[in-house]
Amino acid sequence: MQTIIQSIASELSVQTSQVQAAVDLLDGGATVPFIARYRKEATGGLDDIQLLELQMFFFFKQKTAYEIDM
Repeated sequence: MQTIIQSIASELSVQTSQVQAAVDLLDGGATVPFIARYRKEATGGLDDIQLLELQMFFFFKQKTAYEIDM
């Protein structure tokens, strides 16, 4: 999963720690609007557009990696 995080960080031109924090919040059930508004400090200031892109990239890459493993 770490390679997925690094890949997304590279594609979005943000730090891996920002992506990791956002993924942890999304996996915990937080929504993009909630994270953008109330957890901005945890994600290093990612805005709602960046979070939506991150979410799409993460779930796509995770699904692709799962299908390759099968």
